[in-house]
Amino acid sequence: MEHANQQMAIAPEITFQHEPAPNTKRIWKTFWILLFLTIAELALGLSHYAFHVEGWLLMFLKGGMIILSICKAVYIVSIFMHLGDEVRNLKLTILVPLLLFIWFILAFLWDGVAYKNLRNKFNVPAPTEQAAPLHDVQKPGTLD
Repeated sequence: MEHANQQMAIAPEITFQHEPAPNTKRIWKTFWILLFLTIAELALGLSHYAFHVEGWLLMFLKGGMIILSICKAVYIVSIFMHLGDEVRNLKLTILVPLLLFIWFILAFLWDGVAYKNLRNKFNVPAPTEQAAPLHDVQKPGTLD
């Protein structure tokens, strides 16, 4: 037993060069796509503060950030949750309720804003009549 331990201590460690995993290209592709989308999203967000944009350009920046965020979310779900590799029916089983849920949220927000605007428009307090001060009121039967 000691002879085997001595021989193992003397023998150098043997290592083999391994081929990269077959998914390495896909991993790097995913990394670069998400990095590009994140940098573009940050550039749009920080340009708002750096250049103090207003008006339609601000709406364009915010819309671009929303679109980039949605693209990133779809890509992440497709790659990391393996939804891109599934059959069509499973994709639709997940995506259709998600789209309906988003539609419900937008519909409720739209309805809430409409209710708020109508309430503010028609909920004006009625003008009140002010009673005349007591010393200005004529007593019955007196002439001034």
